[in-house]
Amino acid sequence: MAATDSGKTNFPHSSTTPGENFEVRQTRPDDDYTPDPSKSLPLSPARQRLVDDIIALYSCDVTVDRVKRYTPDCVYDDQFVYANDRYKMAGQWFALPKLFKESYNEGYQVVVNDRDLIQFKNAQAWTFKVIPKTAHMNALVSLSLDPETVDSEFIQVKYHKDQANDKDYSHEGLGFSFKKWQADNVMKLMNSDEVKVFEADKGAAKEHVRKHGSGAAEGNAPVKEL
Repeated sequence: MAATDSGKTNFPHSSTTPGENFEVRQTRPDDDYTPDPSKSLPLSPARQRLVDDIIALYSCDVTVDRVKRYTPDCVYDDQFVYANDRYKMAGQWFALPKLFKESYNEGYQVVVNDRDLIQFKNAQAWTFKVIPKTAHMNALVSLSLDPETVDSEFIQVKYHKDQANDKDYSHEGLGFSFKKWQADNVMKLMNSDEVKVFEADKGAAKEHVRKHGSGAAEGNAPVKEL
């Protein structure tokens, strides 16, 4: 039987709506994101290729075509970065091989396969260049899909969120200011022809950062079991 999505929609139906509107919000009863690949939901071939490309990016196998998995007005949101266009996003991905000697995937489990949202628990091992140490990190990766390409062979991402804790992001305070500042500036410091491919995307449609007051349930982040 062919793999199909759940049919559920979570986000706006127009691709012209800026990426900030495609943020999924959730908290968890705990921060255990250990994947069980044997329980992973099946994906269509096009969706599987998308997930494969995202995991390749995490694994420092960065290419221009893989960064094109994001729309020009995309948002990337994790505990260290808030990048709100594809130019900034390219700077982050192409910087990874400069920071890490190696990164490899230790397994993943797709837990949500909605029409416009794929979520998977991801286990990644990161080996630093300067410090001979490997960090093992588990996280919940949420890919909010672009309405225009969701049925195509090359699906793009509007909002990419990576959560390693039980709480969501408030988008407030000094911590957020730092992660937005570094995303706003890293690509300016890189002498990279690959990053320059995406320079025009700095003019992509943007809206204000969504501030939530809290990363807990009261910050519009309901508790979800996955």
